[in-house]
Amino acid sequence: MHRRLFRLLWLSVAAAVLTIALKTAAWLLTGSVGLLSDAAESVVNLVAAVVAILALRWALKPADEEHAYGHAKAEYFSAGVEGAMIVVAALVIAAAAFPRLFSPQEIDSAGVGVAISAGASLINLAVGGLLLREGRRSRSIVLEADGRHLLTDVWTSAGVLVAVALVALTGWSVLDPIIALAVALNIVVAGTRLVGRSASGLMDRGLDAADQARIAEVLARFEGEGIQFHALRTRQAGSRAFISLHVLVPGEWTVQRGHDVVERIEDELRAAFPYATVFTHLEPAEDPLSFADVGLERR
Repeated sequence: MHRRLFRLLWLSVAAAVLTIALKTAAWLLTGSVGLLSDAAESVVNLVAAVVAILALRWALKPADEEHAYGHAKAEYFSAGVEGAMIVVAALVIAAAAFPRLFSPQEIDSAGVGVAISAGASLINLAVGGLLLREGRRSRSIVLEADGRHLLTDVWTSAGVLVAVALVALTGWSVLDPIIALAVALNIVVAGTRLVGRSASGLMDRGLDAADQARIAEVLARFEGEGIQFHALRTRQAGSRAFISLHVLVPGEWTVQRGHDVVERIEDELRAAFPYATVFTHLEPAEDPLSFADVGLERR
């Protein structure tokens, strides 16, 4: 699977290089600041794809003495850098477009420029959709972030192309910088969301409601055997997940019997969450001290 992830990211790099060339050619032909903004976002795509490759290489390193829980959180740094780069690109676009509001310029060879940029957008659409699907399937925030970014680029490119076509048809040159500023605003929103998601992951956010329901479903199978559970805690770290809980059994059970039950519980949780590391703590149900650590902090 890891080789496939890297192949997809290198495909993203190749797509970014190709679209940069096409969109730059479209800008040089037309002089459109809207098409310039489109080309600038493709440069961000290239930087983001390279950063994603580096982050994924680090995230896939095995656990070691200094990082006993692995390096999966490196994926969040990639998403954060990508989000920050998007915001920087938006500022560059705005700086180029704002003066054009007061001194609009005519667009040359609009038909050819639009055709070239449309071809570049189709490349991003295909690659972005592939990355997003694989990112969701493999739970890789790196691939998912890169795919979302490329698809955002497609939508902004569509807006730019419509604006350039309107300028050519109507002669309203001021539409060119207006749409460029709209593109800048749109990608600021996308970049802010990526940074927010990255920060949320670094703050050890728990698994989502759907995953919590699946955990409850697994544990419910054992409650009929007189087993109780509490202190369930989860966290997401890149493509990895961590699940910990306390298992309360009758105090009269032997250590071996309690251990066997815990092994069954862990096996079923790992079957439901193959990407998860599961920790359990065995306690006697009759001991009041077993309930002293139900909350997040031990009382």
